[in-house]
Amino acid sequence: MAREPVLPTPDLDGIDLDRPNAARMYDYYLGGAHNFAVDRALADEAIRAYPSLPAAAQANRSFLRRIVHLSLARGITQFLDLGSGIPTVGNVHEIALRRDPGARVAYVDHEAVAVAHSRHLLRDVVGATVTHADLRQVDEVCGAPGVREVLDLSRPVALLAIAVLHFVRDEDGPAELLREYRRRLAPGSLIALSHSTDVHLPDSARQAARAYRASANPIHLRHPDELRHWLAHAGTELLPPEVVDVARWREGRTEEAEPSGLYACLARVP
Repeated sequence: MAREPVLPTPDLDGIDLDRPNAARMYDYYLGGAHNFAVDRALADEAIRAYPSLPAAAQANRSFLRRIVHLSLARGITQFLDLGSGIPTVGNVHEIALRRDPGARVAYVDHEAVAVAHSRHLLRDVVGATVTHADLRQVDEVCGAPGVREVLDLSRPVALLAIAVLHFVRDEDGPAELLREYRRRLAPGSLIALSHSTDVHLPDSARQAARAYRASANPIHLRHPDELRHWLAHAGTELLPPEVVDVARWREGRTEEAEPSGLYACLARVP
């Protein structure tokens, strides 16, 4: 029987731990320890429906790493990570600060558990903050002390929306949200997205998405063409290889890899 993780944890008093949480489920897919039995049970149900979910999570994490390195290579040292979840091993601040100690990372998440864990893990990290806010409240996010005091929005920023917009309902306008964030970004900024779809193994993907209805974060599957529409609506320039499976995304080219069911893209603010 799996045991609860034995590791330093933040104070979670007053936070509901009885309902599965997508951030902790994702941590479980990645082999992390910041998850609980209720998260693992629902994650295992989703994996039974879609066995490649852990591999998809790893491919998504690899995409995130590539975007951070690419951004730094382009001289962008500021990162705004929306729906950041739990910053476990190999997350943005570790990659960025290792390569450039002057890099700055602002994490944003509205899940109280993820934020509590993040604050605990970042307590001794210079150059990285976490803000408890809902990404749908663009003014609140961009005006939060943990964002405005760390990032200079008059200079290029890498905006990361990695596996998060599939938690935003159609009625909350993900396309308009991206447009609002883009309006606040300086020319030369980058916007990176990844999103769940039902293009690969549609029945399995839909069954896994149904499992998430029992969590605090239901998933909304969308066609990759919607990502193109969102970024066009935001007035950005899609960079090669445009919208492809996250496992195949490489700057300027694609590579053969087992499809993950997550699609990804990178766009530039002109």
